[in-house]
Amino acid sequence: MSKQMRIDFVSDVSCPWCVIGLKSLEQALDRVADEITVDMHFQPFELNPGMGPAGQDIVEHLTEKYGATPAQQEQSREMIRQRGAAVGFTFDMGLRGRIYNTFDAHRLLHWAEDQGRQQALKEKLFEAYFTQGENPGAHDVLLRAAGEVGLDVEAARQVLASNAYADEVRQLEYYWQRAGIHSVPAIIINQRHLINGGQPPEVFEQALRQIAQQDEELEQDEEPAA
Repeated sequence: MSKQMRIDFVSDVSCPWCVIGLKSLEQALDRVADEITVDMHFQPFELNPGMGPAGQDIVEHLTEKYGATPAQQEQSREMIRQRGAAVGFTFDMGLRGRIYNTFDAHRLLHWAEDQGRQQALKEKLFEAYFTQGENPGAHDVLLRAAGEVGLDVEAARQVLASNAYADEVRQLEYYWQRAGIHSVPAIIINQRHLINGGQPPEVFEQALRQIAQQDEELEQDEEPAA
């Protein structure tokens, strides 16, 4: 009998390791599909909540934020490109020249969950930013992505034109920060098991099997005696 598992995937659409983590997790879930049924929820996290609408040059940003030299950044980009290719995702680092504010993307993703298209939109926005070099906070990019995954574009336009879901997204961001999430991706399974980072598929697969077994044993221990 397939075990039901809830996964909260805390991430930002401007985080390359979140792409790698999601693609790796998807491969792992394919491998355990006969054993585990997943209810996936994408939770908001902003790497740069104070970023202005025009964004910032990525080399300048990484130098200021992490002290990384251009050579170190180039080495990191190549490692990310290779890790992405290994899980079937194309990073075109030459096109990604700026870091952008992603709050509106998180608002639209929150709305998309109610429409049953949250994961599809998340992946489309990853592609827009990391493969096509587009601004994932720009409304025209968000609306096109919404249409491409089958969402109602006019309804999406109304969400973006208003302040809809702003409070909900802020509350969720605060919730996860209070829960101790300060880097992403953070993958929370059944609301009690945490896996950090863009792990390889094999690591996720092993963790999923172990957690499913542990939680089954825990449920059995909690069952009242007849």
